[in-house]
This record gives sequence, C-alpha cells and structure tokens, in this order.
Amino acid sequence: MEKIFNKKTMPYWLLLPTFVYFAAFWLFPVIKCVMMSFQTPDGTATLQNYVAVFNDPEFPVSFWNTVIIVIISVTLEFILALFLAIIVNQKFKGVGILLFLAMIPMALPAAALGAIWKTGFTDYGWINSVLYHLNIITSEFPISWLSGGRFSLLALIIIVDAWNTIPTIMIILLAGLQGLSEETKEAGYTFGATKLTVLRKITVPMLKPTIVTAVILRLISAIQIWMIIVMLVNFGRLPVLLSRIVYYSEKVIGLRNHQQMAATYTVVVSIIVTIAALIYLKASGSIGSKKEKKA
Repeated sequence: MEKIFNKKTMPYWLLLPTFVYFAAFWLFPVIKCVMMSFQTPDGTATLQNYVAVFNDPEFPVSFWNTVIIVIISVTLEFILALFLAIIVNQKFKGVGILLFLAMIPMALPAAALGAIWKTGFTDYGWINSVLYHLNIITSEFPISWLSGGRFSLLALIIIVDAWNTIPTIMIILLAGLQGLSEETKEAGYTFGATKLTVLRKITVPMLKPTIVTAVILRLISAIQIWMIIVMLVNFGRLPVLLSRIVYYSEKVIGLRNHQQMAATYTVVVSIIVTIAALIYLKASGSIGSKKEKKA
C-alpha cells in the first residue's frame, strides 16, 4: 500500500476524481458526438452528414452572420470595455455604484435578456414608449425595430449583445489593470510621456495576458450566440451557426437523421471556434515557434 499511496502518487490520487468527472461528463459526450456525426441513423459509417451540412442552403448565411457578429461585436465591446475599465480604475467617487449597475446585465440569464428586449422591440414596447415621451416619435408612427432586413437585425443583435457582455469584459480588464505596477506608469510620466503614450506603450503591453484571456473568452461566446436571436426573430430570419444545432436537435425532429445533423453541426462549430482562437493567439503573438520566441 505504501508504494501506491506515497508523496509522489498522492497528487495523482487527489486529481483522480477530477479526471473521472472530466471523462464522464465532457470527454465521453464529445467522443459520442463526433462518432454520431460520422454515422447514419442505423449506425453505418458515412460522410453524408458533412456533405449535407455544407450543402445546407442556410449554412453559408449562418456562417457569415456569425462572422459579422464576431468581428464587430468583439472589436466594439473590447474597445468600450477597455475604456470603461480605465475610467473605473481611477477610483473616483461613486465608482461602486457604477460597478453595481454594470454588473446587472451579467446577472441576467439569456432567456430573461431575450424577454426584456423582445418586449422592448415591439411596436408599442418600452423602447418606443421612451422615445414617445421624449417627443422623438409619435404614437401613430412607432418604429418597427424587428421588421428590418438582415443587416439592421444584425446591428440590433450586436447592440443587445454588447449591453450584456461589455460589463464582463470590463471587469476582467479592470482586474488586470489593478494588478499593474503604478511605478512603471509613473516612470513614463516622469520622462515626459502623455497619458495616451503611457496607455499605448506601457499599460496595454503590460495588460496583454489579460487582454488575450478576455478576447478569447469573448470570441468563443460570440460564436456561440443564438438564444437572443431566436427569441427576437425565431430561427428563420437570422440564422447563425449555433442556432442550426438547436434547429436540427429540437425543431426538425421529424427528419430521420436530425440528431446526426445536429452532431455534425456541433463538430463543425467546434472546429471553427478552435481555428478562430488559434488565429487570434497567433496574431497576438501568444503562440509561435521556439525560434520566434528566442529571437
């Protein structure tokens, strides 16, 4: 027993429950999903599920809608979140109240968020009511927010998503800012640097690990956006990649291979998420060859 339980093996025994949990509730479902994507409903091996996904007329639309949301929302939300984090980091009077208000959207589940904005975007919802009381619109001509085309709907989704996720990114960046050395920034000011120069040359480079973490997390969540879109405009008007998974797993249950199609879409989306994360890590210099790092 001493050979099995000793100082060298004890850390592995302590980690064993975590490994078992990981294998049972993550690794096994992932393997099962990948296997299902290569099978027919009868269990025969096939590649037709991937052919069907890439031939799905909604796939290119879903892909580019997702790309537009990711590029615009991640960029916009990071810039605004960094700006707010820098302001909050000044520790002015009332900053606690500002942080409390900023955390409210974080506490809302996606379903509640969708319900709030669904009631707001109706013709006589609370948004038009506010605009009416501000004398911006009249009651006879309310704005039909959800009756627009593809790009106007994308703009609404990006705005709603930004309202919900900017506080999360801001708090991550704020934690990074509060961990930075004040002496380094003071040295920059001593040598005549302006606030913008200190921000660009000192603060942002020192904040890089936190920025990478925040952007990666936001990138992944942006690719996975779907519930707010479905709650606002249903499945058909503005398809995205993740909504296609839900569509095939929940809405097209009459299709014989709907589970296989949902599994295939899941694998495709997972690959896209991985590629997007690796591209960002490579572009940000977080990963690279040993020669590049030595240089």
